[in-house]
Amino acid sequence: MRTQSRRRPRVLAVAAAGALLAPLLSGCWTGAGGTGSGGDAINVLMVNNPQMTELQKLTAAHFTRETGIKVNFTVLPENDVRDKISQDFANQAGQYDVATLSNYEIPIYARNGWLHEMDSYVAKDPGYDARDILRPMRQSLTGDDGKTYGQPFYGESSMLMYRKDVLAAKGLKMPAHPTWRQVAKIAAAVDGARPGMRGICLRGLPGWGEVAAPLTTVVNTFGGTWFDQDWKARLDSPEFTRAVEFYVGLVREHGESGAAQSGFAECLNTLTQSKTAMWYDATSAAGLLEAKGSPVKGKLGYVPAPVEKTKSSGWLYTWAWGMQHASPNPDKAWKFISWASGKKYEHLVGHRSGWADVPAGKRASTYEIPQYRKEAAAFEEVTRAAIAGARPRDPGVQPRPAPGIQFVGIPEFTDLGTKVSQEISAAIAGRQSVGTALRKSQQLAEQISKEYEGR
Repeated sequence: MRTQSRRRPRVLAVAAAGALLAPLLSGCWTGAGGTGSGGDAINVLMVNNPQMTELQKLTAAHFTRETGIKVNFTVLPENDVRDKISQDFANQAGQYDVATLSNYEIPIYARNGWLHEMDSYVAKDPGYDARDILRPMRQSLTGDDGKTYGQPFYGESSMLMYRKDVLAAKGLKMPAHPTWRQVAKIAAAVDGARPGMRGICLRGLPGWGEVAAPLTTVVNTFGGTWFDQDWKARLDSPEFTRAVEFYVGLVREHGESGAAQSGFAECLNTLTQSKTAMWYDATSAAGLLEAKGSPVKGKLGYVPAPVEKTKSSGWLYTWAWGMQHASPNPDKAWKFISWASGKKYEHLVGHRSGWADVPAGKRASTYEIPQYRKEAAAFEEVTRAAIAGARPRDPGVQPRPAPGIQFVGIPEFTDLGTKVSQEISAAIAGRQSVGTALRKSQQLAEQISKEYEGR
């Protein structure tokens, strides 16, 4: 299998976007200590996921009290935070010391020289215990030079979540390792099982990290790929087409209403509110579904991501902490990262918020905590097995030119994936056919092929 091209990726054009977004983002700071970093304060830019907002609540009373370091948070939705991070890190403006980055961005940012390596800090911080980090997570946050450029806050794969009681009432049993065809039959059987309940929820919201993520895992296991090993675009291939037709057909026939505008948050709410019987998405959702006060706690079953032609199809993803190379406070930034991704933080969350809320999926020791194993018994084994079985360099049935399961590990994918997702979302909404969507998408992908072919 060919490895990813070593050419230096294009630096994103960010100056104009930064000028447009700056007025909109003023006033987003939260936390004590003002808006500037330096002295005894650092600036952290992060996504507004529930696990992150929980960390924000705990920081002042614990991290700041222990270290004296104040943390100024900027918290934004996923699409917005990615734009803001790319602006600041590409320009090396140094406004933010730390930011949440995924295993997609970190190798690319490291190659561009935008990130501070962390091995030197890990070596001087034995209490952090980097060897406890699950191997797939460590590997996904490593640069071409073999150095570590990110530390995971939580890790995830993907799995199928389903209402055990709803299936049982219909006399149905979920296979331990379902295929997508089996899932489609079950979705049809439970559609309308209760008033207002649909068979399954699948993301349809445009975005390379929204609908393109679960859809690409379906493409992989149906035998398709975005690019073959020679960088030929393959979005109009029979395998890619069958996968998209299946996905779009399933969500249109048995999926949630307004599917074209449904992402992770919307599907989470749909399942929590008993408006769907199944949901295929991130393993990290299970902690929210099984948390104290969840109306579906104890009612759900969890199985690995459905497959067709592959043995597994779950994605590999982590929201991790990256330190800007231009940070004026690297030592203080590391102290925050070490605390936020350390073992003690997991115990803090477990005791304060409940063990199901622990940001898991990153440390082997998490799965040895008796309280966590008891609270997360419904899903912890499936989650860990999914992460361990993820194959980011070989996720399908043919060699790939770049790593990634639910994405293609090249800088151009954010733009390509978003544009393709818009075409797919339009097909889900019924505004165009799958064939039309993929013809347009193939033309977009061929532009990337021209840049990479022969390298």
